[in-house]
Amino acid sequence: MFKNIEDIQAFSKEQMEAATATATALTKSVQQIAAEATDYSKKSLETQTAFVEKLFGAKSLDTAIQLQQDYAKSSYEALMAQATKFGELYTGLAKEAFKPVETAMAKAQSLGK
Repeated sequence: MFKNIEDIQAFSKEQMEAATATATALTKSVQQIAAEATDYSKKSLETQTAFVEKLFGAKSLDTAIQLQQDYAKSSYEALMAQATKFGELYTGLAKEAFKPVETAMAKAQSLGK
C-alpha cells in the first residue's frame, strides 16, 4: 500500500484536506439552512399577524370563516414549499459533505491496487 514515508505523508495530507473541505461544506450548508429557517419564520409571523388583523376586522361570521380557510390554505402551501426547499438544502448538504470523502476513498483504493 505505502512504499515509503512520503506516500504516508501525502496520504495524510490528502485526508486532512478532505476533512477540511468537508467541514467547510458543512458549515456553509448549515448557514444556508439557518438563514432559510429564519427567513421562513419571519414571513410566517408576518402572515399570521396580517391574518389576525383581518380577522379582527371581519364584519360577519361568514367573512371570518372565509378568512380562516384562506389563511389555512396559504399557510399549508407555504409550509409544503418550505419543506421542499429544506429537503433540497439537506440533499445538497449531504452531497457536498461526502464529496471530499468519496474522492479520498477513491484515491485510497487506487493506492491499494
